[in-house]
Amino acid sequence: MPTTNGHTPPHAVRALQPQDLMTLEAYARARKDFRERILQHKRLRNIAVGPHMTWCFEDRLTVQYQVQEMLRAERIFESDAIQDELDSYNPLIPDGTNLKATLLIEYTDPEERRGALERLKGVESRCWIGVGAERFYAIADEDLERENEQKTSAVHFLRFELDAGARAALKSGAAVELGVDHPAYRHAVTLDAASSASLAEDLLQ
Repeated sequence: MPTTNGHTPPHAVRALQPQDLMTLEAYARARKDFRERILQHKRLRNIAVGPHMTWCFEDRLTVQYQVQEMLRAERIFESDAIQDELDSYNPLIPDGTNLKATLLIEYTDPEERRGALERLKGVESRCWIGVGAERFYAIADEDLERENEQKTSAVHFLRFELDAGARAALKSGAAVELGVDHPAYRHAVTLDAASSASLAEDLLQ
């Protein structure tokens, strides 16, 4: 479960509150339509960077879905327990000056995955977002250490802090690249207009 004890973002305005959530009964009724909405939303925000990485950009809607699913799975309805879940997941919501993503490193074969995670040690800090001529590298895993001396993890949480110029450019429709420049994994992709526009919504002017 993601939490943070490092960066303390000023996201009080965007943070989910208990009143933003559906009750278990209401969610049971709405879940089918809500899931379809989320799937459509995530199609713009889950981006493959090379053959073995997916960056899943989080926002208020994706986090609400994760919380609702957790409450449903665990049958959580007490107010203190609901607040605990919100405290854990709210840090994934972008703060207006940044983009936040869950990085998934994906290999289907266990042996291949084991070797890749050894070779990819440190890759989480070599992920970047390019806006115009500027590259902004990830601040990774502020919630907990996900790497040891032998290998990296298959899941990382990334925060990309964008300066005012990059934020304005992204809001204005500038081209956006995502890339990795680790020695064992060098790939980049240019976002289409729809995905760029979805990410731009995470930023405040």
